[in-house]
Amino acid sequence: MGIIFEQVNYSYGNSHQEGPLGLRDVSLSLASGKFIAVLGASGSGKSTLLQHFNGILLPESGSVHILDYQLKPGDSGKGMSGLRKRVGLVFQFPEAQLFEDTVEKDICFGPLNFGVPLAEAKAQALRAVESLGLDAAILQRNPFQLSGGQMRKVAIATVLAADPDILVLDEPTATLDQASRQELLELLERLCKEQGKTIVLVTHRLEEALPYAEEYVVMHQGEAIFHGSPAELLSRTDLLSAAGMDVPPSVRFMQKFSARYGIDYPNGPYGIDQLADYIVSVHHAATAKE
Repeated sequence: MGIIFEQVNYSYGNSHQEGPLGLRDVSLSLASGKFIAVLGASGSGKSTLLQHFNGILLPESGSVHILDYQLKPGDSGKGMSGLRKRVGLVFQFPEAQLFEDTVEKDICFGPLNFGVPLAEAKAQALRAVESLGLDAAILQRNPFQLSGGQMRKVAIATVLAADPDILVLDEPTATLDQASRQELLELLERLCKEQGKTIVLVTHRLEEALPYAEEYVVMHQGEAIFHGSPAELLSRTDLLSAAGMDVPPSVRFMQKFSARYGIDYPNGPYGIDQLADYIVSVHHAATAKE
């Protein structure tokens, strides 16, 4: 079983006060083993949605089914430890969660709390950093002496060490430069494809998700106003506008390029690399006919 929201509502106290927006009658069914992007402007309900994934928040009405768990209003919280081991949540600016004097201690903290023996926790820490393309030597370094990109990966490794089935990340590329953002997203894609993990990426940047995500959810004013494929999303510019997003420049270019040269536009996600490959293939096809 994947992730199912059934008419979930959640509110943050007085609706007339400024603050985070809750959820309004959210119903979703997300498949396991997919790379999923949750999109929306600031305050759209994205973060509130993801905090229901591992029981940090419980629905006021409706229910949430995550793997073998069901979360309902008034649940006591018993058994949440098992859920949180299988659903890893990486908060925005996750490096703020680092607190130990070595990377190894930080990564081992979670497994040790789940009852894993120290030797196995260290082995899990090693596997976690290596899966993120980091050298084993980083385990003995102080996390606060690392670069921003390295700290972000270490923070993600602290969650990966528990080997979750679902990895949920809230704006993980915030403050990273373009190269670090791309590297991190490629690592997440590999975790999905090679290890079968469900990746849920929460972001307000459609353009960075397009080359990777297979499913999209758009949040607006606490409601899930869209759930579908990238091609379906790109055909709904009205929804993008309502959610405070634009069609990415690369996609707009592709649409104009295809229209100008009378080429069928192959609907689908296009990042810069895919765009370049497509133009080269069109050029080669055109020259082959000459």
